[in-house]
Amino acid sequence: MQVAQVALWVVVMLVALAIIFDFMNGFHDAANSIATVVSTGVLKPFHAVLFAAFFNFIAIFIFHLSVAATVGKGIAQPGVVDTHVVFGALVGAISWNLVTWYYGIPSSSSHALIGGIVGAVIAKTGGSGLVASGILKTVAFIFVSPLLGFLLGSMMLVLVAWVCRRATPSRVDAWFRRLQLVSAGAYSLGHGGNDAQKTIGIIWMLLIATGYSAASDASPPTWVVISCYVAIAAGTMFGGWRIVKTMGQKITKLKPVGGFCAETGGAMTLFIATLLGIPVSTTHTITGAIVGVGAAQRMSAVRWGVAGNIVWAWIFTIPAAAFMAAIGYWVSMQLF
Repeated sequence: MQVAQVALWVVVMLVALAIIFDFMNGFHDAANSIATVVSTGVLKPFHAVLFAAFFNFIAIFIFHLSVAATVGKGIAQPGVVDTHVVFGALVGAISWNLVTWYYGIPSSSSHALIGGIVGAVIAKTGGSGLVASGILKTVAFIFVSPLLGFLLGSMMLVLVAWVCRRATPSRVDAWFRRLQLVSAGAYSLGHGGNDAQKTIGIIWMLLIATGYSAASDASPPTWVVISCYVAIAAGTMFGGWRIVKTMGQKITKLKPVGGFCAETGGAMTLFIATLLGIPVSTTHTITGAIVGVGAAQRMSAVRWGVAGNIVWAWIFTIPAAAFMAAIGYWVSMQLF
């Protein structure tokens, strides 16, 4: 087989691996989109995943590919990226996702991917191959997105409590059972818009590195965009049931009004981040919003021990995925 054919097959294999990661991302993060709407009893799990998957996909028509540009061009220097770096990044991200999925820990697939890219690049060139501004922006939002979700979620609950102060609890419950469909749809839209673009970004990075796309191109090929949105929607359809229970009930008990406020606060955070081109964690965002809703009711409503365990998973995600990616890079160098 000619060298060109071998190179093409390597690219095809890595694109397939990236799409598998995207599917896993949807599978892993499905709970973030549906946990509140399932835990409050507004939708049954099967209907909830179909609902979320639909909104994951139609985000393709709404959001500009600014997050994909950040991942594809703003984390690693274009000249540093090659097939070994991409392989290592994907291995690191997928490995960490599998570990956290197995133990039911709502970690961040997004930051696992960023950590994977960082680890593989450092294994090849050291820190000089990284784009500091892109990494700092992403790392900053590890803290900003849950805090913003917390703030917006709690503010929404206070606002709703004031607006509905004269309504009976039964009427409030009936209203927000319907309104939670709107908030859940908005959150799933933000989830698809931000998360699918991260995989689009790494495939774009690969195509630029191998010469199948030019670094000057304003956007990646259309087939990449469609494939990634289909993959994340398909992953959401299969769902991540191990994490639904943690997100929906273990942090704080939610009623429809609380679910609406958490999802709305989370959706607003995701919309802002996506418009700014910042790859954020949907897990961090919705967790912050759920904690904000619980704390707005009373501090004791939040199970702070569970929330603390989740925070530790956030802290370890980038370095753990980076370490696994460095091993993946070394393995790739030995194999290919």
